[in-house]
Amino acid sequence: MASSSLSWPLVGASLACRPAWRPTPSLCSNAVQPLSPEQLRVLGALVEKEATTPDQYPLTLNALILACNQASNRNPVTAYGPGEVATIVGDLRALGLARVVHSPSNRADKYRHVLDEAWGLTKAELAVLAVLVLRGPQTVNELRTRTERYPSLDDLGGVEGVLHRLKNRYDEPYVVRLERQPGQREERWAHLLAGEVLEVPSAPAAGAPRSGSTERVAALEGELAALRQEVARLRADVDELRAVLE
Repeated sequence: MASSSLSWPLVGASLACRPAWRPTPSLCSNAVQPLSPEQLRVLGALVEKEATTPDQYPLTLNALILACNQASNRNPVTAYGPGEVATIVGDLRALGLARVVHSPSNRADKYRHVLDEAWGLTKAELAVLAVLVLRGPQTVNELRTRTERYPSLDDLGGVEGVLHRLKNRYDEPYVVRLERQPGQREERWAHLLAGEVLEVPSAPAAGAPRSGSTERVAALEGELAALRQEVARLRADVDELRAVLE
């Protein structure tokens, strides 16, 4: 299956300044409208945080911005602003892929994805797609390492089984296996949620094989972001209590 490549729009620029998004409809299922890289970044961040920090999910707008722009487990690294992310979330809500969770106590609204309902995918399938969306094309070994924090992959045939289902189970494939390029030891897999394979910056060349230290650092950064969100929530609670007492 031949796939063309498409460069990412300018990271961190205004949505109005970016080129018009022109997907290739033939690569996407009739039930899945091709999505822009910005929309995919937001959805990928929501899926990741639901699985890895469930106590802090759904996400406030500020937490979602941090999740989109974090430096670890992202390629490319972005610099989206509040207005931009709010616009993207609004577009995803209109597409039926995200919902707002209103707070009954005047706290900040929160956001969650509904991809399992909209697309009928399992948690394991969403986990693999999230890693591909957030980091670009991956080998099976890379996907296996980077989905360790996501639950329920082993009992579904592992990463290989999930990739097989995403490629063959549905009317149109969600993923494609890329041909091995010169200098590459393994074939890579890419998602097709944008209508075609997105080109992402090349990852820095690694010297010796890495252990799971990078993933552990990423997990710690995620926990730190979650703690900051919790502190902000507690401060809001204290302000509300102080206002009532006064």
